[in-house]
Amino acid sequence: MKPYLRSLCLLTILSLLSAIAMAAPPPTPGGVIKVYPIASGTAATVTPVEQLQSANQPLIVGVKVAPPFVIEDHGHYSGLAIDLWQEVAADHGWKYVYKPYDLEGLLDAVSDSKVDVGLGAITATAAREKRMDFAHPITSSGLGVAVRGGQTAGWLAVVRALVSPAFLKVIASLTLLLLVVGFLVWLLEHKRNPEQFGGTRRQGIFSGFWWAMVTMTTVGYGDTAPRTVGGRVLGLIWMLAALIIVSFFTASITSALTVGQLSDRVRNAADLSGMQIASVPSSTSAAWLERQKFGYGKARNVDAALADLAAGRVDAVVYDEPLLRWDIQQHFRGKLKVLPLVLERQDYAFALPTGSRLREPIDTSLLQRINAPDWPQRLKRAFGEDGP
Repeated sequence: MKPYLRSLCLLTILSLLSAIAMAAPPPTPGGVIKVYPIASGTAATVTPVEQLQSANQPLIVGVKVAPPFVIEDHGHYSGLAIDLWQEVAADHGWKYVYKPYDLEGLLDAVSDSKVDVGLGAITATAAREKRMDFAHPITSSGLGVAVRGGQTAGWLAVVRALVSPAFLKVIASLTLLLLVVGFLVWLLEHKRNPEQFGGTRRQGIFSGFWWAMVTMTTVGYGDTAPRTVGGRVLGLIWMLAALIIVSFFTASITSALTVGQLSDRVRNAADLSGMQIASVPSSTSAAWLERQKFGYGKARNVDAALADLAAGRVDAVVYDEPLLRWDIQQHFRGKLKVLPLVLERQDYAFALPTGSRLREPIDTSLLQRINAPDWPQRLKRAFGEDGP
């Protein structure tokens, strides 16, 4: 081969090698590029080695304590939702850490993608679906009504009602009002009408008390009556006011005597009208009560609401039926009961940020367990024999 041809071939080979070197990507530190699976709710991506630590961070799982879905015991979590999540995570080899929230905080964290999964007694609603996604429902139940249970019928129930705190409070208030009116009429009458309101101060005030009582319940016996203008004006006002007081007192007595029979007369949502109801604010039960125009007392949690019910401060508690049954079984067995009435259907599910790539693998694992033959037994163990 001629010398100039060898030189030409050598230049051509060098040019090709130079072009290949320029087209190749620059080496990364460490010289390795790897693909990592889904982490922290992101899609799988080609990640340089220096980003390994950030890409391999554990999933952040927000939890709201809500037995029997999430139970907390000295920093250790258990319950139906926790057990299912741990099984799902094991299926896919996910690492995770728990982060506690209250209900509103957890929903906000899921909506803002600050957590990868939200666990608790989270119901999937149309309003929440606008803010986040939900995995396949774990179970379906509904809003329930808890009332006092185990009441005794007959005269024993009447006696218990007559000595109940609610009834005694009404009696004490009425007695105090009669004493005030009796004192006022004695103050106006004892100097100019000593025959009927005279004697010692105690005797005069008792005469005034007697006059206030008979005037409230009847038109008076006529044995005691005011003679002064001030006394008669007071008598006129008292007679008109007594009409309202007697009506209120009669209603209070009826309520006190029948409060133990609520389970017999609450058969639908309309029967809750006129009852003193307690619930937990910012919950689906509170939202339902507000939509139905029912007033309710706000308790800090379901346990506090049931404690008020057991103490006779409220007539009923409206809340998630599974949570009511679990709490009553744990703390109020034999004292309270849940009525066989579902006010509104509820589906409980894991909450996920909108568009989360975790949704499909979570659903796959959940459906495998929900369709398993032992799923009904798992629900019974979690909720009790009367669970969903």
